[in-house]
Amino acid sequence: MGTGTELAEAQCNVPEGRVYLDHNATTPLAPEVAQAVWDAMHHAWGNPSSSHPAGRNAKELIGRARESLAKMVGGRSEDIIFTSGGTEANNMVIHTAHRHFYESQSRPGDSQKMPHIVTSSVEHDSVRLLLEQLVKESLAELVSCFVEATFVAVSPQSGRAEVDDVLAAIRPATCLVSIMLANNETGVIMPVMELSQRIRALNVQRVAEGLPRILVHTDAAQMIGKGQVDVQELGVDYLTIVGHKFYGPRIGALYVRGPGTTTPLHPMLFGGGQERSFRPGTENTAMIAGLGQAAELVSKNWEAYEAHMRDIRDYLEARLEASFGKQRIHLNSHFAGSKRLCNTSNFSILGPGLQGRRVLSHCRTLLASVGAACHSEKGDRPSSILLSCGIPYDVAQNALRLSVGRDTTRADVDLVVQDLSQAVAQLDHNQAS
Repeated sequence: MGTGTELAEAQCNVPEGRVYLDHNATTPLAPEVAQAVWDAMHHAWGNPSSSHPAGRNAKELIGRARESLAKMVGGRSEDIIFTSGGTEANNMVIHTAHRHFYESQSRPGDSQKMPHIVTSSVEHDSVRLLLEQLVKESLAELVSCFVEATFVAVSPQSGRAEVDDVLAAIRPATCLVSIMLANNETGVIMPVMELSQRIRALNVQRVAEGLPRILVHTDAAQMIGKGQVDVQELGVDYLTIVGHKFYGPRIGALYVRGPGTTTPLHPMLFGGGQERSFRPGTENTAMIAGLGQAAELVSKNWEAYEAHMRDIRDYLEARLEASFGKQRIHLNSHFAGSKRLCNTSNFSILGPGLQGRRVLSHCRTLLASVGAACHSEKGDRPSSILLSCGIPYDVAQNALRLSVGRDTTRADVDLVVQDLSQAVAQLDHNQAS
């Protein structure tokens, strides 16, 4: 077998003649990350819970990785809990919030004190579907811990969940506000820092009135590696980290501000006591090592990554408008006054018969998505995210999401735009004949 670097190079290679612009769905392993995984598999294979040298070696490696993740997000190493990925981290936060609400009430069975959670209408399915399921079970009285949830609509003008709208949804029984840091389809960055500041001030008043403290969570899956993420600046209680979105392996972590002390955290699994019993199960040392290395790369290079991807993204949109004409390109991720991810462009090529999937099926170079990869089975139905942002149905139906990466070049963009032009010309011809 080859070295970790050779393995990474083999994995990063897309089919000859193709250009991969789907980095919001997943990124390839950075060569340094693959090397870290390879080294850990061979030299840190011991059980981290064992006291002999092989176990201590693995435990030390996990500790270093934890420190790297903490540094990347501006927290402390004891605030990092490793998970299987972002879905588990998001689920853990929601389960913790409603369980903590019940445990902190003097009369847990009081139906007048049902925990309430506020989120946005454009969250990842691991937030939205869990809340919908909990509400459904509550209505059917299938669970003892009832939950209510409010899904705040994003503004059609900004594409954001506006702070005032989120605050207006808060009730006396609200225990959690969960708003993603950046949307995976539009790239719009949410006002999480301002929201946290407002909720922090509100919590002072709520405590004085005997109301539960509102916890704040953000899913930072799309933001890490594309811009600065600092939990102290954001002021959140929980932050979700997803490795495969920043050239790391497919595991994740949850930042918790003082887990179990300052901020509640309840396990969903029970077992051998690993991760201070918050997330038991023998640690996946090799993947954790890779995640730590990916975090190191982000800490050292995020500004260079951001500048490069922004340049390529802007060049892409300029080339699209030049090739198709500004009247035929609708930039779905452009909202006045809103910031967006440096790498993300969501656009529609206007015209009949140019649904996003049809265009992609006629492309010979471009590898991309119409939206979130987890919604790939939904056919030609337009993205609910885009519809929530006020994009007209026929425009949203034609949407494509291109997300550039650290290694994407202007030459790649030129190939992609030429490919799209040929695909659209063929579809236009078919439509006319």
